[in-house]
Amino acid sequence: MAGIAIGVMALIVVLSVMNGFEKDIKAKLLGTQSHIVISHYEGGVRDPRGVEKALSTIDQVEAATPFILSQGLVTSAGGTSGAVIRGIDPQSAYKVIRLKDILTKGTADLDDSGVLIGSELAASQGILVGDAVTLVSPTGTVTPIGMIPVSKTFIVRGVFQTGMYEFDSSMVYITMNAAEKLFMRDAPSGVEVKVKDIYRAEEVARQALGRLGEGYWAKTWMDMNKSLFSALRLEKTIMFIILMFIILVAAFSIVSTLIMLVMEKRKEIAILKSMGATTRQILGIFVTVGMVIGTAGTAAGLALGLLLARNMNAVVRIVEFAFRIQVMPKDVYYITGLPTAVDPVEVASIVAASLVLCFAATIYPARQASRQDPVEVIRYEG
Repeated sequence: MAGIAIGVMALIVVLSVMNGFEKDIKAKLLGTQSHIVISHYEGGVRDPRGVEKALSTIDQVEAATPFILSQGLVTSAGGTSGAVIRGIDPQSAYKVIRLKDILTKGTADLDDSGVLIGSELAASQGILVGDAVTLVSPTGTVTPIGMIPVSKTFIVRGVFQTGMYEFDSSMVYITMNAAEKLFMRDAPSGVEVKVKDIYRAEEVARQALGRLGEGYWAKTWMDMNKSLFSALRLEKTIMFIILMFIILVAAFSIVSTLIMLVMEKRKEIAILKSMGATTRQILGIFVTVGMVIGTAGTAAGLALGLLLARNMNAVVRIVEFAFRIQVMPKDVYYITGLPTAVDPVEVASIVAASLVLCFAATIYPARQASRQDPVEVIRYEG
């Protein structure tokens, strides 16, 4: 029973923690990414307002905003770093990406002379709110001595932190007007879309392409992060299979327990059969005994698993205090504690799988008990 309880508990806790990580990663990714990105194969959207108008006819679309995306350099008194420079429309962008929610310093109110930078980029160059930084574009003006890149000085209005190192160390936000001048563009790179139900993003993308016509392409947040979420699903599946072996090993203990019980109770089984007990009744008795053990272990594991999954942060604090260690260093994992999310469907699947294994474990010893010949048993043991 203890083995089954430990197996069920481990499965619930591990899968809940992995669900929590996945949920946390989704929240961080969608802090700076939109649900859908739409652009044109020619390299930009010439009529962003027309695209937004077409998207507004789709029920699931909540908001849309144009953007410009390019790479460049960020230069300050603290050094120079490569960056992904993103031009946004402050009037509509904050309805699509939750940039205001992840701002840690300063303000998100941008003008053409302002810039928002990631926390890691700011830390690496010693940049503070109010400092001046220079953004350098890879495109520029061709002169007899070569191409001269375009550069412009901006004032840091705010610092944001997504919790994802790749974003915080390289992402920079400026206004659309400033981006058009910096990159010498006359059209946005595309249009970002926010939908009401993120899991219907692919359906909305198909509807959008149907309304926009040929030449447009769309990518959802799942397409843009396919490798990451595929890896998480694969890890979760492998962990489920590995931890199921704990329950399988525990199920074999039920087999051995019942076999020993059959050997000890051969005489009693013979007496019951001689008194008229049928083979099915004997079979039912031993199946019931095995299922009582399995059900009790599963119930105990379920209760312990849910208790631990809902109080993982308290457990982590106890472990950190007892062993004087930091389980989740913030500078490494960018989170404090272990995020958990209990999925009722997964919990039900774990309980069902445990009960099925326990039932399967009772069949062989129960059949052996029901096949006892009372004449032979009483002859040699009577």
